Amino acid sequence: MWSRKELKTRAKTVLRKNYWHAFLVSIVIAIAGGNTHWGNGSGFHSSSSRDYAYSNTNNNIFINWNFIALALTTFLVAIGIILLLRVFLGYCLEIGGTRYFVQSAQDKNNTECFRFGFNSNNYMSIIKTMLLKDIFIFLWSLLLIIPGIIKYYAYRMVPYILADNPNIGVKKAIALSNEMTEGHKFDMFVLDLSFIGWYLLGTLALFIGILFVMPYENATNTELYLVLRKNALEDNLCTYEDLLLNQIILDDNNGI
Repeated sequence: MWSRKELKTRAKTVLRKNYWHAFLVSIVIAIAGGNTHWGNGSGFHSSSSRDYAYSNTNNNIFINWNFIALALTTFLVAIGIILLLRVFLGYCLEIGGTRYFVQSAQDKNNTECFRFGFNSNNYMSIIKTMLLKDIFIFLWSLLLIIPGIIKYYAYRMVPYILADNPNIGVKKAIALSNEMTEGHKFDMFVLDLSFIGWYLLGTLALFIGILFVMPYENATNTELYLVLRKNALEDNLCTYEDLLLNQIILDDNNGI
């Protein structure tokens, strides 16, 4: 088992060595859409003089409907562009950033991690796996909110698995994440809640403080992955070859 205190202590130890690099990587991950929930709101407000509204009602309605159609089209196009950027750019940036934290936690070479995601041998595999993961979570969410949340935590380790081996395969990555998180989902949920206080404090500084919490959360989640990965290897849920790991090095580091 693992404890929140233990994970956070390890995360702090790692961040003492490279906090500002981790800070910049965390910003990239957030921009890419990884491990970040963005709230979007939009509203349309139109104003016109009362005299004009009453003097030319039909024409005003015609103009309003055209405005709504134009606004809706613009909104849909913008959403489409954002989704395309998320799929073809964001996924690989997220995996690259995740690899940075995984490598840093193991005192391994963490340079050129963002290039890792865009490597020709990794690029399409990452996009395919991450896209299907998000589609599965979305479909589960259509049933009810709770199943969607459960699957969100079940598939939480997929980016970390891809950071180790982006070519492990869609089915294997999703199945392995599901097995890794079995019996840990509620504890993972509580772990997420433990950062709410930090984020609330961050909002007091015009939301800028939130940026400084992200490396801490990313490093902590990485420590969680390393624990769950160690458990998976010991329970024969996967092999060292599945994750392209060096067994000797891992054994020397107690699997973490």
